[in-house]
Amino acid sequence: MPFSSLGLSPALQKALEDQHFTKPTPIQQAAIPAILSKKDVLGIAKTGSGKTAGYVLPILMNLQQTPGPKNRHANILVLVPTRELAEQVKNIFQTFNRALPQPLKILAVYGGVSINPQMMGLQGINVLVATPGRLLELVDANAVHLSSIETLVLDEADKMLNLGFKEEVNKIIGLLPAKRQNVLLSATLSNDLQHIHQILLHNPVVIKIEAEEDSLDDITQVAYIVSEEKKGPFLRYLIKHHEMKQVLVFASSVHQAEAIVNKLRKNNIEARAIHSKKSQGARTDMLTLFKSGKLRVLVATDLMARGIDIDALPFVINYELPRSPKDYVHRIGRTGRAGAAGDAISLVSQNELHHFEVIQKKMGKQVNLIDSENIP
Repeated sequence: MPFSSLGLSPALQKALEDQHFTKPTPIQQAAIPAILSKKDVLGIAKTGSGKTAGYVLPILMNLQQTPGPKNRHANILVLVPTRELAEQVKNIFQTFNRALPQPLKILAVYGGVSINPQMMGLQGINVLVATPGRLLELVDANAVHLSSIETLVLDEADKMLNLGFKEEVNKIIGLLPAKRQNVLLSATLSNDLQHIHQILLHNPVVIKIEAEEDSLDDITQVAYIVSEEKKGPFLRYLIKHHEMKQVLVFASSVHQAEAIVNKLRKNNIEARAIHSKKSQGARTDMLTLFKSGKLRVLVATDLMARGIDIDALPFVINYELPRSPKDYVHRIGRTGRAGAAGDAISLVSQNELHHFEVIQKKMGKQVNLIDSENIP
């Protein structure tokens, strides 16, 4: 099915061609007509399935028939869990917005940067992409009003609720008009999500795109049994032995991420950490350096993984295992994308062996497990 059959305008179809979008993904094929029809939508599909464009395109299309907003009254609200995702969503809106005969005003707001430029930017806003905390700050300052919202999108809703935004999200929902379109998108359907689903959605179009069982086949997985005290030296051995030029390392906490970076840099391996304690400017700069291949090692926490999307990333290393098997799959899914091969390496201590067995069982794949003591 081509994009031309989904009811999008010629201008948006031309923009899709210019961006080399040849045909809609399954989530786009189902979501675009439903959102164009102003129906509520619950979309469950894995990260990287095209969910964002699936709501951006029909929202821009619908806004062309909508009168301009009253000052500081946005038409569309997109809630996201992280600053990086806010910028990604804004950029996708801007990519297609430029093609419209009457371009709209798009703004992303989030914490970690000065609030004053965001306040000034809210005049005449059409589409507001926001993290919950900063949005409530702006509402409290009367910098933006939510009483005219026509469509609410909760993007990465599973991650947002897992990160403890439920109270803030509920507060925001209470400020919205009762009559509106709701779009809820997630990689999984958890109990928390069921709760929000029941509150938010009215006779929704439910779209559930099952992940392909072979979606990890382009990733070569291997795990090494390594004691906690030897993980640092073994990580350095792997980077040097495999001559890794671009590797994403996952740590369990901000403190651990910084400790890993300090040890790598003391051993002349250029590395930086990206996590919630870094300023937005620092995070943006590090991602740019890493994506361009100018930074050899980026050490990240799970929260930051949502903003890291790199074509042909060759290596991912789990310095520690994540708590959730789903987070493990999401981590290693940063490599082996779009048909490119990738390597995912996990450092597993004796205490983590049972948890690693659970991860493999949930994933449906066995991972080659090697004792690092046998490696000189």
